[in-house]
Amino acid sequence: MTDVIAIDGPSGSGKSSTSRGVASRLGYAYLDTGAMYRAMTWALLQRGVDVHDADAVAAAAHEVVLTSGTDPAGPTIAADGVDVSGPIRGDEVTSAVSPVATVPEVRELLVSLQREAIARATGGIVVEGRDIGTVVAPDAGLKIYLVADPVARAKRRAAELGVEDADAMREALARRDAIDSNRAASPLAQADDAVVVDGTDLTLDQVIDHIVALAQQ
Repeated sequence: MTDVIAIDGPSGSGKSSTSRGVASRLGYAYLDTGAMYRAMTWALLQRGVDVHDADAVAAAAHEVVLTSGTDPAGPTIAADGVDVSGPIRGDEVTSAVSPVATVPEVRELLVSLQREAIARATGGIVVEGRDIGTVVAPDAGLKIYLVADPVARAKRRAAELGVEDADAMREALARRDAIDSNRAASPLAQADDAVVVDGTDLTLDQVIDHIVALAQQ
């Protein structure tokens, strides 16, 4: 069995549902690193920080206290003691998270927190994000790079957020991909030793079954 499973991939590829399903099946903890960047963004917005001012973001980020719950059946994320699981999925945070996530000081801070969470998970953990296999946990026993075609990704993310315009969502995802792939600090990238899983034509259960089988090899 693999103690640390890293699941990376672009937005809308099904990382969250897949990661939670794999963690539940294996009895592992689950860490959503994307929620941590969203929670950081929410906290900065609450402080009135201009998210496009990298210096201001870097200075204020160190004041934010983030707490991640790692139960795959009910993961939680709190910022400064406030449960922000709902607010971080709103339009305000969604539109502001990319510039926050590109600030090197923010990534350094959150990567440290993520590694601490991994170290605490003695019974195994599934960690999802965009730089887990390359930066956060390069020694993970199993690295997955989860992909899907742009149309499928847009439909999934639109359904998740309750948005009807899948075409607009596809354009938004393309912009997010460009930002994530080209940022200087911890860009979205496939680890050299990652297993690529294309979920376009697979059900969620089929994707979970495949990854669980890989973990049990």
